Amino acid sequence: MSTKPNLDAILSLCKRKGFVYQSSEIYGGLNGCWDYGPLGVELLRNIKDSWWKAMTYRTDIVGIDASILMHPRVWDASGHTSQFSDPMIDNKTSKARHRADTLIEEYITRLRTKNKTAEADALEARLAAVQSNEDYHAIIVENNIPDPVSGTTDWTEVRNFNLMFKTFVGPVEDASNAVYLRPETAQGIFVNFKNVMDSARMKPPFGIAQIGKSFRNEINTKNFLFRTREFEQMEMQFFVKPGAEVEWFEYWRLQRWEWFKSIGIKEDHLRRKPHEKLAHYAAAAEDIEYLFPFGWGEVEGIHSRTDFDLKQHQEFSGKKLEYVDTVTKDRYIPYVVETAVGATRTFLAVLCDAYDEEVVTAEDGTTETRVVLRLNPLLAPVTAAVFPLVNKDGMPEAAQAIYKNLQRSFRVDYDTSGAIGRRYRRQDEVGTPFCITIDGQTITDGTVTLRERDSMKQDRIPADALEAEIRRRLHS
Repeated sequence: MSTKPNLDAILSLCKRKGFVYQSSEIYGGLNGCWDYGPLGVELLRNIKDSWWKAMTYRTDIVGIDASILMHPRVWDASGHTSQFSDPMIDNKTSKARHRADTLIEEYITRLRTKNKTAEADALEARLAAVQSNEDYHAIIVENNIPDPVSGTTDWTEVRNFNLMFKTFVGPVEDASNAVYLRPETAQGIFVNFKNVMDSARMKPPFGIAQIGKSFRNEINTKNFLFRTREFEQMEMQFFVKPGAEVEWFEYWRLQRWEWFKSIGIKEDHLRRKPHEKLAHYAAAAEDIEYLFPFGWGEVEGIHSRTDFDLKQHQEFSGKKLEYVDTVTKDRYIPYVVETAVGATRTFLAVLCDAYDEEVVTAEDGTTETRVVLRLNPLLAPVTAAVFPLVNKDGMPEAAQAIYKNLQRSFRVDYDTSGAIGRRYRRQDEVGTPFCITIDGQTITDGTVTLRERDSMKQDRIPADALEAEIRRRLHS
């Protein structure tokens, strides 16, 4: 029998095993910022590599890596300078700051847990119709929504809080030298549209993909890696002829769903959520959500953005950003279909989906709880672990030879500490799909025991067949 985790179990595993640490922990930490440890950086890299191969190992998509710092006019054109803000409200008693919409959403969730369905539905409908900060304030005050910190209802007015981090270029900190840490990676793609189209000789329909850091000065960070101030995105903008955007939106919404399945996410832990309220530039939008321990949360958005972005940058820069067909002389600004996935959130979803605790029974009838990360083997931070059964009788030497040979093709661990069962459990807990034990029989006939993580099944195979057998199982 197995059970799914709560977020505390994931947090404990991440620190204990070196997946994720609190940033600057020895100084008390920095809220909303996290460091990836030795295993975490490998898992994150494997997730990004999987996405990159799915998106760019094809003829119609190329990649770029744009600068984090960009000309400030980029953010004027995109609307981030004036519109990229959240509604913020302060509680006068606790001094705690909250996103007004999130405060209401969490109150609605509490109503549902109390089976006050009609009241929750009415409030949800009212939230969906919000047009201004005054509307948020009215909902909070009229429903006596309490502050989660103090329990009081003494609130300030709701005001806008711009989420971009501001910094300065050069030695003088004045308005003329102000720039921003990018809040998304998409704009770096849009401003390079013509560069890529000309240099890579691309023509619509084609896409530009990018993986990179983004920064948002969130009012509240929460739920571990789900909402942070520094995170990684994996975005692709697909440029199409006007009129073809509906077809391509449907294509990409299906493709992106299949990718999450391909990396091992259980389909019943995923759902589609079409946007009921569209952004001013969008013709269609849909999120892919994952069922985290704390509830459903967005991991990817697929958006039909029309020609808004390229038109804005053409207007603000004065540079033509259109495609001209040299044969038909057709000229147009392409429409864009965007796929935007959070690498950081996907990392958390993969961990939550893989984490399992099961009670196993030994041959002598005793039971124990086995913690196992059932990661897709291609994503696992370590592919195989090599164990000499004992540190004598030629076993360490044979094990080292196998270890060094496998290292040329895979990330491999080497462990000599403790009983063999305890070593298996350590590897199970970090998701290593294969363990290789070298024993006395290895010395006499050259065979080893290959153990598979999920089933715990063990097979005896020739040591010189290990690499081929691991490859076969990885891709079966």
